[in-house]
Amino acid sequence: MTITSAGRPAPQRHRQERPGGRRRAGRRQGRRRGRRIRVALVVCLSLLVLATAGAGWLYLKLDGNISTFDSGGVSDDRPRAGSSKGENVLLIGSDARTDGNAALGGGNKDDIGRSDTTLLLHVYADHRHALAVSIPRDTLVTIPPCELPDGSWTKTRTDTMFNEAYSVGETAKGNPACTQNTVEHLTGLRVDHTVVVDFKGFARLTEVVGGVKVCLPQDVYQKDLNPHRTTPGKLLFKKGVQTVSGQKALDYVRIRHGIGDGSDIGRIKRQQAFVASLLKEVKSNGLTPTHLLPLADAATKSLTVDTGLGSADKLISFAMSLKDVDLHNTKFVTLPWRYDGSRVAIVEPDADALWAALKSDRTIDGKNATGKQKTPAASATPVSGAGIDVGVYNGTTVTGLAARAAAALTSDGFTVTGTATATSQDHPTTLVEYGPGEESQARTVAAAFPGATLESVTGAGISVVLGQSYATTPTASPTAVPSAVADGARSADDNPCSNLSYG
Repeated sequence: MTITSAGRPAPQRHRQERPGGRRRAGRRQGRRRGRRIRVALVVCLSLLVLATAGAGWLYLKLDGNISTFDSGGVSDDRPRAGSSKGENVLLIGSDARTDGNAALGGGNKDDIGRSDTTLLLHVYADHRHALAVSIPRDTLVTIPPCELPDGSWTKTRTDTMFNEAYSVGETAKGNPACTQNTVEHLTGLRVDHTVVVDFKGFARLTEVVGGVKVCLPQDVYQKDLNPHRTTPGKLLFKKGVQTVSGQKALDYVRIRHGIGDGSDIGRIKRQQAFVASLLKEVKSNGLTPTHLLPLADAATKSLTVDTGLGSADKLISFAMSLKDVDLHNTKFVTLPWRYDGSRVAIVEPDADALWAALKSDRTIDGKNATGKQKTPAASATPVSGAGIDVGVYNGTTVTGLAARAAAALTSDGFTVTGTATATSQDHPTTLVEYGPGEESQARTVAAAFPGATLESVTGAGISVVLGQSYATTPTASPTAVPSAVADGARSADDNPCSNLSYG
């Protein structure tokens, strides 16, 4: 007998059910429902497995596309990790003729690899700003020791053209690690990732995005691309705005002669405009799987990267970390330069001030882009250095210290005549050396370095030898990228016809 919840016997049902009737039908309906649920689960699981397998296959495919270079060639003597708040990515455009590139770029397919274009991209810690610094290939720099194919290392070379670093070892594919070593030595910034793109890869990327909008200040003929021609040849580009891809895009960024002063500096201006337009095109297409997957496929086939970016998930994760960088806040500048005969020399202290600003995550207009608002640390007593020339020497093993001091002195009105490493790097405190009749000016210099000591020397001039005390003293960050650099900057959202050529 069944008892109700109130404790009373439940009323008996007198209706007789036929054997195998309602109860059996209920079991059949339950079994059918169970089968339908199981079928639905199997279908869902199958779709999930297929989707996962598809994603896995895609990642395996992308992984198979990626080439990496040997990180054993990266020097052990490099800026410490975390020396810059943001991330630094070295982008190298290679003119290697291997793997089908000779057909696009001309030249001997057995020729050695050379770097055609180099950009150091600083992604600020707030992931909303970025600054790309072009390094002219003819710039005279110091190339530090680099690894050769046989495992030995070269000796330091001074006053050497920058693009020779990529050719160390004279291999067909070039030497990205040596270029990275050179950039780290030049800037005092640690390069977090290095990416190399060749002619073929570059052309493919421009095709995938559907072409890139560019602007020509005048008509361009074959002779402008190849000055060894005796006749103008056919018209390659008409003056004005147009969309290019593939070989045409490659021709555009490689044109050097016939526009402006025909220099590499002028070509850099157009390359910056091209990269800006490429970024604009990617952003306008939208960061959706439909657009990103073909781009990822083309990119992974196009690039040679360091081992830190050597898998699809790492490369895509890094790319997606840049999605919030605004086009207007993406700037392009050129390393401060001047002509030195037919070569390019670096202008100081502007270059040191630029690297110092990037280390402290200061934007081109001096804003704090660390993502955190910090109260500036106490700095040295404000002084006026107008009319005082001073050389700055790093008397410690702390990389970039001379650049930091040079930027601070320049902001106080001093004229920094140069920066270098001192003969010894074991100075505990900062020393200000001065020649005959310069004590008064030397005291003004010392006022900018609390705790500095003065020492008279027989030679003329004033020098600051930085000690460990300066390295450990918090100072206010540089206010901005030098105006001489900032004035020539391009934003990624600028009109493609603006600021196209130097000369």
